[in-house]
Amino acid sequence: MSDMCQPKAMDRLVCGDVGFGKTEVAMRAAFVSTDNGKQVAVLVPTTLLAQQHFENFRDRFANLPIRVEVLSRFKSAKEQKAILQDVADGKVDIVVGTHKLLSSDIQFKDLGLLIVDEEHRFGVRQKEKVKAMRADVDILTLTATPIPRTLNMAMSGMRDLSIIATPPARRLAIKTFVRQSEDSVVREAILREIMRGGQVYFLHNQVETIEKVAADLEKLVPEARVTIAHGQMRERELERVMNDFYHQRFNLLVCTTIIETGIDVPTANTIIMDRADNLGLAQLHQLRGRVGRSHHQAYAYLLTPHPKAMTKDAVKRLDAIASLEDLGAGFTLATHDLEIRGAGELLGDEQSGQIQSVGFSLYMEMLEQAVEALKEGKEPSLDDLLREQTEVELRIPALLPDDYIPDINTRLSMYKRIASVGNEDELNELKVELIDRFGLLPDAAKHLLEVAKMKLRGGDLKVKKVEAHEKGGYIEFYPDADINPAFLVKLLQAQPTKFAMEGPTKFKFIETLTDRRKRLNYLNSMLDEFEANRIPA
Repeated sequence: MSDMCQPKAMDRLVCGDVGFGKTEVAMRAAFVSTDNGKQVAVLVPTTLLAQQHFENFRDRFANLPIRVEVLSRFKSAKEQKAILQDVADGKVDIVVGTHKLLSSDIQFKDLGLLIVDEEHRFGVRQKEKVKAMRADVDILTLTATPIPRTLNMAMSGMRDLSIIATPPARRLAIKTFVRQSEDSVVREAILREIMRGGQVYFLHNQVETIEKVAADLEKLVPEARVTIAHGQMRERELERVMNDFYHQRFNLLVCTTIIETGIDVPTANTIIMDRADNLGLAQLHQLRGRVGRSHHQAYAYLLTPHPKAMTKDAVKRLDAIASLEDLGAGFTLATHDLEIRGAGELLGDEQSGQIQSVGFSLYMEMLEQAVEALKEGKEPSLDDLLREQTEVELRIPALLPDDYIPDINTRLSMYKRIASVGNEDELNELKVELIDRFGLLPDAAKHLLEVAKMKLRGGDLKVKKVEAHEKGGYIEFYPDADINPAFLVKLLQAQPTKFAMEGPTKFKFIETLTDRRKRLNYLNSMLDEFEANRIPA
């Protein structure tokens, strides 16, 4: 509500797990908007969900002077035309619809709020079209498993993000089983649910063979009342089947992934997914969320072929879904997805990208650097972003010993902090903290901090690598390093036996450096000289 009261338009992503009450948030936002004389559009991915939302909104606002309509293929062309006219005249307060809402022939009189449900089912172009509708429309996006691009936008602060983490009272986690496909498993699962008066979804995602699968199930479980639902059925028939299933006239629904989004049948508490290895991570999670929507224990069976017939990625997905059984796993799954598929373009229409080649945290670091550069009015150069820290190899022990910091987690966090210091002041503060917390530094820890300091100095000087051993070593620069060539020539001419250039960027030195302290001091003085003889900017 505070978002809707702000002078700038709202763009909030609400991430809550399946069945955690995102629709409730949407209804309240819709009420605030209609109460202020604005129209509300609810954009959903499937006809079934549109129908269900329409009924829920209509029932909820039955006692209020709010008119709710739905635009989907369940309506005839004539009915749709009449609704479009009423929307343009401002007679309809809330309109629920599928992609039809994005077509150019729909005109709103005064649109105030757009709710996008199940955001991960829409492409970037559709979402951009939504934004282009009006600059001052509040947008509320609901999803259980946001696509990587959206999640990335939320994490980098380009969108507001709210997470619903608390499950409804008395809600139980869904028990998930990954099993090889066998008739006995299927029969047992269906019978257990029917005997306790519940209903079962049997998911078979191929329309060509769905009739045969339904006939086989009727033979396997004669006690069940079987019906079929898929997206190629006639509108009226599909509407009738779903209505009958909702009112428990059938207790086994053989269906395709048409039931994936938002279908809410509280009495259906077992789902069996045939060939679960062919489904995506978000899909598996969404489908599993169709059951367990009341206080009964729900079960999800993921039937797979023989392990050798599955791809490696499929095995990974099934492992991920089976391990994340607890309530509220959607957000965790989405972050797994972000790591696997990449973050996508912030300004383009690619939904996923090559993040695995750099890793998420490095990617975020590069994004931050680029944003900083733009804020300062500089052009962010890719070379600077991709330039890694200076590599320092001194052949001396540089670490935090076990007996200095015994706890492994604390030790790792200290390594991370040392690796990510931005300047020498921060490094000195960290050194003081280490002495304060763990006592005087042992030699190996001192060396580690010296190496970190050298990396910082090397970064400033555009040094790629520093290596030193008992008999000498080298300093390798990046090609664009601003070292004065005249100074280098002078050095080489003065002591040709001691210094040499190997290639255009590698400066070699020969010196006896058996003493570790001497080795460190020698390199620091070399860097001092290069620092003093830089080409002035």
